[in-house]
Amino acid sequence: METYGVLSLIPPIVAIGLALWTRQVFLALLVGIASGFLIMAGGNPLTGTIDTLGGFVKVFESNYNTEIIIFTLLIGALIALIQRAGGVEGFVNRVLHWLQKKAAGADSKGQRKRVELLAVLTGILIFVESNISTLTVGTLYRPVTDTLGIPREKLAYIADSTCAPACILIPLNAWGAYIMGLLAEQNVEQPVSMLVGALAFNFYPMLAIALVIFVIISGRDVGEMKRAETRAREEGKLLRDGAVPMIAGEITMMTAKEGATPRARNMIIPLMTLVVLMPVFLIYTGWAQTPQDPNAFFDIIDRASGSKSVLYSVTGAILVSMVMNKAQGIMGIRGMVEIVLKGMSGMLPLAILMVFAFALGNLCNDLGTGVYVAEQAKPFLSPALVPALVFIISGFIAFSTGTSWGTFTIMIAIAVPLAQGLDTNVTLAVAAALGGGVFGDHCSPTSDTSIITSMATANDHIDHVRTQLPYALIGGGVTTAIYLILGFAGV
Repeated sequence: METYGVLSLIPPIVAIGLALWTRQVFLALLVGIASGFLIMAGGNPLTGTIDTLGGFVKVFESNYNTEIIIFTLLIGALIALIQRAGGVEGFVNRVLHWLQKKAAGADSKGQRKRVELLAVLTGILIFVESNISTLTVGTLYRPVTDTLGIPREKLAYIADSTCAPACILIPLNAWGAYIMGLLAEQNVEQPVSMLVGALAFNFYPMLAIALVIFVIISGRDVGEMKRAETRAREEGKLLRDGAVPMIAGEITMMTAKEGATPRARNMIIPLMTLVVLMPVFLIYTGWAQTPQDPNAFFDIIDRASGSKSVLYSVTGAILVSMVMNKAQGIMGIRGMVEIVLKGMSGMLPLAILMVFAFALGNLCNDLGTGVYVAEQAKPFLSPALVPALVFIISGFIAFSTGTSWGTFTIMIAIAVPLAQGLDTNVTLAVAAALGGGVFGDHCSPTSDTSIITSMATANDHIDHVRTQLPYALIGGGVTTAIYLILGFAGV
């Protein structure tokens, strides 16, 4: 494949550099994309600008891209319907009732562990969207943890370290669709299989959740968190002296409709519908491609359309939620349509980010960026080092920019062709890019997820970052070591 040589590096370098400098991912991606089309236009600014606009339009020429973008918007509609129907509030009430029943039969230490473990479980179960997960955990458990004398820093750590890891390990959501779209842009023939395979090697999110559970059960805290626990236990202070807690203002969950009876099933049933329909439609779309061999299950899954499956699944979940709303007399058709549109508008920034990401992926393919990097790196870079280096670089970019999704955009476009060119396990490299994005996001004080976590838990934001950082570094260090071992073992 012909490449533009060293010039092909300019778009991703510009995107990374501007993202680090300005912390504005949209601006960074836009300038990076524009610089690439300017190169392809031979330096003609008018042609480069026109081609840049054409590059964004080209994104929608792919059914795959369009289906994923629509799915992202519909996830917002589903979340809004669930919240407006009182599903989240009903689930919260169920949990609080269960805690009150169990509290009488346990000592203070036992209650603390039970509440903290339940918070972890809640964060994992609400895998549809990371911000909704952390908002739910923070607002649901804060009154209970305050009563039990659990420092706000510990609740923030639990919420932040379960939301993104759960979303990326259970990718039946916008995360999964987004990643599959990025893989498809790199000409990965079976993005569903690639994503599923990468889950087994995505060690950082696994370690993040495992470490939270270990800390809760063992009671072994480190660094600033240990001091926070001592302060709360000996002085009864949930926040340190001088702390400035962040309180959620505009970033809140949609309240239940006035008069609607909070019912947990209004959340559980639509989400279960989404989960159940996903494999059903994977089989359905894959079967249509393999009619000659209906018994080859894995071939069916490999040929399945992930974008169509998630789109059909979320549509089914929305219809179930709307039927439940109508049957209970919560909302009429007109009211539900309004809520659907509001929910979709809330996901618009993510949808726009997808358009930018897909445009950059197309551009890097046209420029031959990944191929050039792989060719230049071959004489100097050992294939065994690729997974560990991809993880570290992804973590650095995510830490500096505060966004895991923006990191996925940049790094997958580089990691896939780099691994292919150096004959390294591509699935392992993809997993490293994904895990590194989450790792850097956990460490970053500018991460939107971390900020929302501090708001939801009414915690001092810098205190949250400082207390969570040692655990993230432990997980990141262990993950790097594992990638080095697997790399040199030739996995």
